Amino acid sequence: MKIKKEDGPKLIEASLLLPFIAVTSLFFLWGFPNDLTNPMVEVFKNVLNISNVKASYVQLAFYGGYGTMAIPAALFIRKYTYKSGIIFGLFLFMIGAFMMYPSATLVNYNLFLVSLYILTFGLAFLETTANPMILELGDSRTATQRLNLSQAFNPMGALTGQLVARFFVVDRLETKIGADSDKTQVLSEVQKQQIIEHDFSIISTPYIILGAVVLVIMVLFLFMKIDSKNKTVEKLSLKTTFRKLFSNKAYYEGVLAQFFYVAAQIMVWTFIYQYVTNLNASRGEDEQLNAVVYVAASTILFLTARWVCTFLIRYIDSAKLMLIFAVMGVAFCSGAILINGIAGLYCLVGVSFAMSLMFPTIYGIALKGMGDEAKLGSAGLILGIVGGALMPPLQGRIIDVGGTGLSDIKILGFIPEVNFSFILPLICLVVVGLYSYRSMKRKVKDERASAV
Repeated sequence: MKIKKEDGPKLIEASLLLPFIAVTSLFFLWGFPNDLTNPMVEVFKNVLNISNVKASYVQLAFYGGYGTMAIPAALFIRKYTYKSGIIFGLFLFMIGAFMMYPSATLVNYNLFLVSLYILTFGLAFLETTANPMILELGDSRTATQRLNLSQAFNPMGALTGQLVARFFVVDRLETKIGADSDKTQVLSEVQKQQIIEHDFSIISTPYIILGAVVLVIMVLFLFMKIDSKNKTVEKLSLKTTFRKLFSNKAYYEGVLAQFFYVAAQIMVWTFIYQYVTNLNASRGEDEQLNAVVYVAASTILFLTARWVCTFLIRYIDSAKLMLIFAVMGVAFCSGAILINGIAGLYCLVGVSFAMSLMFPTIYGIALKGMGDEAKLGSAGLILGIVGGALMPPLQGRIIDVGGTGLSDIKILGFIPEVNFSFILPLICLVVVGLYSYRSMKRKVKDERASAV
């Protein structure tokens, strides 16, 4: 493996340290609702007794907000400033979080989905703003490493969200995840409604508290100077910017790769709950597995690998490193599909290790060398997050192909539906691997051309 020589540029200049820390804190902040929301698919399926497809509308609403607001967010920060984009994003984030109160009071699943949709309007603003800003806060040669460092704080927020989901939501629900649904048939309609009202109140509470935290952070940002003044870039016309973006293969292929990467991540972290529930169906009462434990293990592996990759990427070409991890992810997905047991679950957990560096690395490769067009270019990459909205319902349909159970039929005679559904994340990781390979080839071609 070829090791790159350390060429000396600082990761973060002292004069840019404060804005770097401030913006990096946002990566933690939006990681929290991402993973607080993932288990809600299984929670709503149980609480409301709905299909896997309808329950997955939680992810459709959550990640659909990114798809709706990514381009408007980019146009907003292009016209105004990074700081304006952050403040408006925090405002939308807060509004969506506070809307959980009427959603719970009215016991309205559709309003809950609308609340998530608006909340992610804010997240779209924050991500569209923060990612390119981190790339600009220093030497371009360390931009991808710098973004990997900032992104390393995102899974910390995700892990916090998972712990809150585990101890303050799932454990306090009267409708227990994985419980025998036949037991609820003996309850009256009034009793069932009381349980649903109680559980909706439990579900909404963390979001309402989060809204209060976001309000405080928004006030702090109002009085903080965060925009970098060390760079002056030529502001291109919108037409010129679009022309440059769509003539850049590294960029538009990166948008596609980002779509499939986010789809893979959300499907793996969402349907691991159903994977564990299916395993528990054949285990004794004293041998039941706790899905949240394995989700937490996935996040810890993800976080650990991202810190390791932040170091390695300074010495190993980022595209090459991502290709290695994509191949690893495909292998782990194959194990999760083909092995129907605890070893298969371990493979599914291992996929998170393989996915760790992909989001920021795709970002860094796709936006490398861009000036002012990086603001609009960032929107395309955030728009790619809509993969997390569109693909989970498709995976839910695969799981529901034989009924609303998780193993109604066996594919090829031995693969349960829920296992087979992870063919979708596998395909997504193959796409990321192809992008990595093509990026490597483009770099070699560019180096040869510059040497002539």
